[in-house]
Amino acid sequence: MKISSQLSDESLLKELGGRLAAARIVRNLTQAALAEQAGVSKRTVERLESGEVATQLSGFVRVCRVLGLLERFDAFVPEETASPMAQLKMQSRKRQRATGKKAVAEQSKKWTWGETL
Repeated sequence: MKISSQLSDESLLKELGGRLAAARIVRNLTQAALAEQAGVSKRTVERLESGEVATQLSGFVRVCRVLGLLERFDAFVPEETASPMAQLKMQSRKRQRATGKKAVAEQSKKWTWGETL
């Protein structure tokens, strides 16, 4: 199954779990052996492979490390790069923080005859 934004969270987790299980089997590892090498419990491996939501991301990373899948994370979450114009504007200054949304200035009350300031 191809992973797309059309999948529900549950379907996506089950697909990722199935892929982890397949990678484990190709490497001829049992769930217990994978858990021991990754430093997680066997139950964590079972949860990851079944697509259960109650697993921690750190367990996922550990299992992927043992399976040799960490290099693929770069494609999973690519590093953000600035556009060429933004790079020219920055001139070797790296952004330290986001600016956020600017507050809308209060509209001044319109003055009418007879009012004092």
